[in-house]
Amino acid sequence: MAFNLLNKDIDTLTCPALVVFSKAAGTSSAKDKKPALAKVTHSELNKTLVATLEEKTITGRHQESIIFREMNFKGFRHVIVIGLGKEADITHETIRQSMATAYEAVKSLNIKEAAIHFDGITTAKRDQASFLQASVEGLIMTSYVFNELMSAKKEDKEITIHVVAKSTDKAAKDAFNEGVILASTVNFSRRLGDMPGNLMTPTILANSAAEGAKGVANLKVTIWDKARIKKEKMGGLLGVSMGSDQEPRFIIMEYKGAAASKKPVCFVGKGLTFDCGGISIKPSAGMEEMKYDMCGGANVIGTLLAIAKLKLKINAVGLVASTENLVNGSATKPGDVHTARNGKTFEINNTDAEGRLILADALSYATELEPQMIVDAATLTGAMVVALGNTHTGYFTRNAGLKTKIEKAAGESGEWVWNMPLTDFHVKDMKGTYADLSNMSSSKGAGAATAAAFLEQFVGEGIPWAHFDIAGTGWAVGNRLPYCPKKGASGVMIRTFVEIAKLHA
Repeated sequence: MAFNLLNKDIDTLTCPALVVFSKAAGTSSAKDKKPALAKVTHSELNKTLVATLEEKTITGRHQESIIFREMNFKGFRHVIVIGLGKEADITHETIRQSMATAYEAVKSLNIKEAAIHFDGITTAKRDQASFLQASVEGLIMTSYVFNELMSAKKEDKEITIHVVAKSTDKAAKDAFNEGVILASTVNFSRRLGDMPGNLMTPTILANSAAEGAKGVANLKVTIWDKARIKKEKMGGLLGVSMGSDQEPRFIIMEYKGAAASKKPVCFVGKGLTFDCGGISIKPSAGMEEMKYDMCGGANVIGTLLAIAKLKLKINAVGLVASTENLVNGSATKPGDVHTARNGKTFEINNTDAEGRLILADALSYATELEPQMIVDAATLTGAMVVALGNTHTGYFTRNAGLKTKIEKAAGESGEWVWNMPLTDFHVKDMKGTYADLSNMSSSKGAGAATAAAFLEQFVGEGIPWAHFDIAGTGWAVGNRLPYCPKKGASGVMIRTFVEIAKLHA
């Protein structure tokens, strides 16, 4: 697929299809003799389609899609009208979703080229840049397809989509280009998540991060093997990996975009390339989805790639602890005790609570870097899925300043987050009997919060830190967001993490 921004008058183009938009009517006043009608954003088309508007065939409802085949309007063979909803309800997120609908409509016409009429979506200059960025994000993220493993895969026809705006300033063009970078890195991370466990081992994940970073300025990737992990005293990562024939990897991505004296921002990801639960084995039903247990790590890789490609004026570090959690004669047993990098010990009372163990080492390492802040992403608990389903990513932090930045960043990215509670009671629940900590709570309930409390013990005092549990939003969110695959990886939090990075520049 190819997507570009054309700075032209839409009426001067010749193209197989034209995409325009419609806005739902507001409430009619008592003085109005005629009911209010939806409005098409192209003024001449609005007049041409007046009968259709009066018949309410076009209502402007958000994500409504009406295709007029063989309309032969000006230089366009087909015309597609996509609903935006009411003017007051249009945001960059609704634009993202509407562009997903537009992409699917274009694809259904079996054509090679289409033009999208951006002018008229907003009359406010302040919205042009964010709406252009959202437009290309929606188009590129919707274009993602994972079919490379099918022997007779259907080759998608190459489609070129032009987003056409009569006048754009530098800020708008920069925003469009940023959208291209963000959406492309989201799709890169989605592919990592969608690959099956046999084709996305810890070694392959690490090599994929290195391959993705090739040619990206100021971005360095270092990979620790099992021997180095052992030497670095990462007992959590090493302990979880003992049940697998595949060696663990610790991935370090370092981006230098500011003076060396400036403290970095740290992103930490859980990279469980497959998780059967270890000796505390999971039920077989649905276990195939545990290839997605590395989405936190995949999305941290995507975050660092995006930060570097955007050339943000910050220093950033991405850390991904990667292993499999399987069963063999050497696997960690319930009751075993391991020692994390920072010297704290933990007893393993459930081998299926392994993500927090590998993150413990990664967070300890992040702490040693004395960063401005640390955020981590992990498909950590089923409790988060119970709490928030697949709409919101739950996050935990006790730092008010970081909480404010997270909410602002999520508002800018359009991703939905929800602040969850984290208290000293949750910490108390994670105290061990035979070690400093237990990897399971001594109380029932609040499983996501107690997991966060465990992680908190490996973050240095005074460092702003937030934990994002993406267990519900890491994959299979297409029923909520039309620009995400219905079953595949979502690439969640990459856009928000980039916005968080910007706030620390």
